[in-house]
Amino acid sequence: MRLHLIPPPVRPTEYPAPGSCPNPACGSRHVQFRQAVPKPVRDLHIDAVIAHRYQCPRCGRTFRVYPVGISHDQTSARLKGLAVMFYALGMSYGAVALALRALECPLSKVGVYNAVQAAGAAVPGLRRDAIRRGGGCVRALGVDLTSVRCNGQWLTVGVSVDAVRGLVLTVDVLPNAEAETLTAWVGELAAAVGAEVLVSDDADSFKTAADEHGLLHQVCKKHVVDNTERLVSELTAAVAGDPDGSFAALGVTVEQATADLAEVLRLVRDRPAGRAGAETLATIHQRYARARPPGAGERWSLAYRIRAFTLDRWELWPRLTRYRTWEGAAGERLDGTNNGCERAIGWRVKERYRTMRGYKQEEAVGHVSRLLAWLGNALDGPGAELAEVVA
Repeated sequence: MRLHLIPPPVRPTEYPAPGSCPNPACGSRHVQFRQAVPKPVRDLHIDAVIAHRYQCPRCGRTFRVYPVGISHDQTSARLKGLAVMFYALGMSYGAVALALRALECPLSKVGVYNAVQAAGAAVPGLRRDAIRRGGGCVRALGVDLTSVRCNGQWLTVGVSVDAVRGLVLTVDVLPNAEAETLTAWVGELAAAVGAEVLVSDDADSFKTAADEHGLLHQVCKKHVVDNTERLVSELTAAVAGDPDGSFAALGVTVEQATADLAEVLRLVRDRPAGRAGAETLATIHQRYARARPPGAGERWSLAYRIRAFTLDRWELWPRLTRYRTWEGAAGERLDGTNNGCERAIGWRVKERYRTMRGYKQEEAVGHVSRLLAWLGNALDGPGAELAEVVA
């Protein structure tokens, strides 16, 4: 896994200025320095710092101010950042603890777990971060689903990306993969980022979501080609000899049906520009439009299966070729695939998950995946400042 990480700094002689009394009921902006006290810390290079103790003259409350990179915790931000870095690069919690012990910076397995979970919980909003890094609104929204095992149960995880730049927008644990849930999820995301077009696989639930929220839709051409190849292979083998006589009832020969299936596959693979592709699919579909629908308890005839198949590809054509005509306000273009989501799932969800026996806490699914997504979004920039998420 490639990541560009910047560890949190520790500056033992640099102190943030206390701005006001920390007591919310007081609010005084005047505090007085009382004393300097030593504080032992666990860190790579130092074992103690000096904490400054202040007192509010109005309410009498005392509090401490620590150097940059040090908090009330005994472990420095730098050491926590190193633990998060090792974990993000693929080491287990136990392996990170062993590595830190070898560096003479002991941190328990539980301490490593707490550091990683706290960093994941502190990750800034991925949508705002991706929009900031991308330089504006996200006109093309890519979405996909995956699943992970947690405490013996499979959880549905929804991943959304900027389909043009590949930046991860959200990693959400969803209650289920039902159309109603996905429609609400897509609508909330599209409204939040100002999306114009939705990019997804060819699942019907995403088509419904795009139509309901008035989004243009691009289905992944790789998914459609793979599905079409499989269906054409099955149907071509099944039509040999017209076993159910459904083609003869339409006046269509087996040779014609075989040629039609091959032509549908060619069109889906090549996706010719202009209206010729859609018109050819319409012509093929009309040959089978009179195929009788099955009655109650009856199996679909071969002719009716081809009727449904060609109708689906004809109706899918605008969604399959949207990438040829859509252009964003800043000249953004699509490549016709949902590779941005596939990479996000592989690198930010599954890469870490493959080394586990499953998650133990549902919160950890979101924390770890969002942390890795946030780190990955910073790969092409100056790097991820771990000080933003490590206290």
